[in-house]
Amino acid sequence: MAQGIMLHIWADFALFTRPEMKVERVSYDVITPSAARGVIEAIYWKPQIRWRVTRLHVLRTIRFTSLRRNELASKIPAANVGRAMKVGRGALSQYIEEDRQQRAATILRDVAYVIEAEFDIVSGDDNPGKHLDQFNRRARDGRCFHRPYLGCREFAADFALLEPGKPLPASEYAGSGERDLGWMLHDIDYVADPKGPVIAGHSSGRFRAEPRFFRATMTDGVIDVPSLTTAEATI
Repeated sequence: MAQGIMLHIWADFALFTRPEMKVERVSYDVITPSAARGVIEAIYWKPQIRWRVTRLHVLRTIRFTSLRRNELASKIPAANVGRAMKVGRGALSQYIEEDRQQRAATILRDVAYVIEAEFDIVSGDDNPGKHLDQFNRRARDGRCFHRPYLGCREFAADFALLEPGKPLPASEYAGSGERDLGWMLHDIDYVADPKGPVIAGHSSGRFRAEPRFFRATMTDGVIDVPSLTTAEATI
């Protein structure tokens, strides 16, 4: 049985990187479902439940700005990680001073959203009210496991619980009609694959990570998010 919540989030900046941009980061127009799920899990995550984002409300006009950011020029090779997992040790460190690179980024500014999400119990006691009460209590008190952020950790977000029956904050897109936002990342799905790696959080078996996308359409500031199973896989 699914249980739903509504969360108001806002921040000065956000960066939801488009995967087709290989070098310099360019943000999607709005928050992605996977980023919204990350915000919720920063407040309340348990292995017994799985969060599903069902609807996104865009409250402020989409505005972009540009900046330059210090990033690492390289990443730790996957082969090194695999060897370290097998033997329990390995060279997995990187030194920022030796590998720093400045890159331009096109980011969002002055953003605010309302996230509607549900969760399903996947293990443990079938007591959805317990999890719902804990999430509401934590969000109401401003508590979180780590500070929620919008795409990148330096873009920290504020949040507030929207109590049941309370009106939503006003959207600047109210009455604006339909707007096609193009293809957007939905989330990462894990498909059983005997040749794939063992994925953290899965008790057994091997899986491969498969990104899934959906055609995002915003109507009067509202984006209805399809289920992950109906979203299209990458080619």
